[in-house]
Amino acid sequence: MKLLHIDSSILGDNSASRALTAEIVHRLKLQTPGVQLTRLDLDAEPLPHLSAGSLAKLDATEAARAERALLDFLEADVLVIGAPMYNFSIPSTLKAWIDRVAIAGKSFRYTASGPEGLAKGKVAILAITQGGVHELGGPSEHHESYLRFVLNFLGISDVRVVRAQGLARSDLRASALNDALRAVPASLAQAA
Repeated sequence: MKLLHIDSSILGDNSASRALTAEIVHRLKLQTPGVQLTRLDLDAEPLPHLSAGSLAKLDATEAARAERALLDFLEADVLVIGAPMYNFSIPSTLKAWIDRVAIAGKSFRYTASGPEGLAKGKVAILAITQGGVHELGGPSEHHESYLRFVLNFLGISDVRVVRAQGLARSDLRASALNDALRAVPASLAQAA
């Protein structure tokens, strides 16, 4: 099994989403000996945001990194994505990664009946963290619903979520993170 582990939090060791992704990856490795792990830390090594120069591949190093990101995505069987909520959405570095993997003709294609995702058969496990409490699809939530949409658009219909909310409230942080960590085993059933 090829596992792509993506972190996008800027909080380093204080990051709840990084704690969740680390635990998810640890448990996947225990459940599935021989896992081939690729790790992408979008804070330590962010992909540049999409630009006209990116599209024209003017920078050879940037173009090679974009191609590597796409290949890592296409080759992965399981994706573990740490996605904290920043200003009601995903971190811009995670959006930059999405811009590098959502490529017509590679990860999706247009057909007479509409777009078709080409990244079928993958499992995506999202480690969603939020400072507040936001109902999925509610007026303040453009985070998890966006990721689910994009992954489905790319052909990934098996999207599982481990969620910790209310992390900005000191009285809820520890219990919210512990509850999310306890939920990890159920979310991994048959992921490998």
